[in-house]
Amino acid sequence: MKPKTEVVMADIIQQIREKFPFDISEEELCTETCSHGCPKKLLEYIEMEIIDWEQRLENREIPNFRDVEKLSKTGCKIYKVLEKNNLV
Repeated sequence: MKPKTEVVMADIIQQIREKFPFDISEEELCTETCSHGCPKKLLEYIEMEIIDWEQRLENREIPNFRDVEKLSKTGCKIYKVLEKNNLV
């Protein structure tokens, strides 16, 4: 049986919260040149996205597959940039 999309979305949000360095200081984020992308802006963006989805899930909105896939892909792309900048 396939899991419901709201359960999958909540799992993705939890994984992002666990693996991304949201509590890192600005000095640590901006120590080197941002040749692979700006980690500060990317973290702010993904945090806004997950906060938005957390609120939507609390309001019992049911995400569709496209919503789940979009957040998942966005998280993966940002994680790769963070890896290249040696932040994860």
